[in-house]
Amino acid sequence: MFKKIEIWILYLVLLLGIPITISFGVLVRQELDGSTKLGMVSKTALFLAETPLNIIKILRANQNLKVEDRFPLLKGFQGTPNSIESYLLLSRYDGDLKEGIVELVDLTNFKVLHTWNPDIDRFNTSVEKINEFKYLTRDLNNSRYLLRHPILLEDGGLLFQNTSPLKKIDSCSNLIFQNTNDKFHHSIEKDAEGNIWVPSHIYPQSLPIEKVGRNIIEEKGYYDDAIVKVSPEGEVLFEKSVSQIFIDNGLEYLLFGVGDRRFTKDPIHLNDIQPVDFDGEFWKKGDVFLSLRHQSMVLLFRPSTNKIIWKGTGLFFHQHDVDILNDHKISVFNNNSKDFASGDVVDGNNEVIIYNFKTNQYSSYLSDSLIKNDVRTITAGRNQILENGDLFVEETNYGRSLYFNSDGSLRWKHVNRADDGKVYVIRWSRILYEKEDIQNVSNFLVSRKKCND
Repeated sequence: MFKKIEIWILYLVLLLGIPITISFGVLVRQELDGSTKLGMVSKTALFLAETPLNIIKILRANQNLKVEDRFPLLKGFQGTPNSIESYLLLSRYDGDLKEGIVELVDLTNFKVLHTWNPDIDRFNTSVEKINEFKYLTRDLNNSRYLLRHPILLEDGGLLFQNTSPLKKIDSCSNLIFQNTNDKFHHSIEKDAEGNIWVPSHIYPQSLPIEKVGRNIIEEKGYYDDAIVKVSPEGEVLFEKSVSQIFIDNGLEYLLFGVGDRRFTKDPIHLNDIQPVDFDGEFWKKGDVFLSLRHQSMVLLFRPSTNKIIWKGTGLFFHQHDVDILNDHKISVFNNNSKDFASGDVVDGNNEVIIYNFKTNQYSSYLSDSLIKNDVRTITAGRNQILENGDLFVEETNYGRSLYFNSDGSLRWKHVNRADDGKVYVIRWSRILYEKEDIQNVSNFLVSRKKCND
């Protein structure tokens, strides 16, 4: 059926293939690192070389938007609405729209009062596609962008990010600002002055090149996590590398002296910055608590002196979301996620850990309730303990939110299921219940009326 190929022809093809392959590699390398670009020739070579990786990334991105369906009988809200005025700022991927949205939900009746669905593609057009934003259009377009940890501000604006530029939109979803200083990620929290604290990845890396190298393709380079303070207008007021904080405070061995003699590109993994808004026995106004996932560590850091005041380890694993409860207690969402031989697994269930600075003791909050409801997100996850003792938990990996009464009974739950029957990801929602939060909601509901005029 097939004709035989002369052996000399096969050798000739192989021989010619060697210089062609080398030349192709040179073109790719020249486009990535060369001081002189070779125009469309090298650009085309790089495009062809990256095509398999791009296809894989697209497939993975789509897969990551769907989550395992652990609750086949649940959809939307189930349970008893809250008796006090409170709202849920629900960040989720809408499996029907195939876009990330944020909903303002009235928790006294579970009604959606407003939906934010900004035009991310339009926002992306104003960002130069170089360095860390090279693949912004591919990875973070309308169909893949999640509005992570949104916060509703006093002026009715909504602030959010998704390992991306930090964005603020008005009540009509028009772009107010887009900070492209670096990639911002994980938590967004406001301090007493109205400034915003949010993690970022510094690029190019601030640490010396001989320690962490340099790589124009950010995914292959060192993650130089930083704490950043941003003004309400989007101006960077303060930025500090957490790795440099370690070095300055005698903890460099945790960056480059652990593991099996291998360089670790993500030794910190900063996932929460909680600003301190009042002076107390154990901290000062202006301090910040930091949650460092890959160190299984929580720090109390004083930016004014560049000093680590306290660090907590040992009782939580790959934790998230540190919150200040009063003048001597904090809470930490313990993923209880451990790297076993079989992979990264939750060793039992998630829990909410309380640390008491006065007694130097740890305790677990409503642990029986989390065990009973089998809460076990491996990554992400967060919690809020309200002033009345109620507990809100987001089980991010499984698209589920839960609200417990202070006595541990489950009041309501929500699963982000679409009409297609699949469950989709949620991305760090928050309960709005304090006086300032209620006023911000009121301001927003008034300002959004202008959008319809």
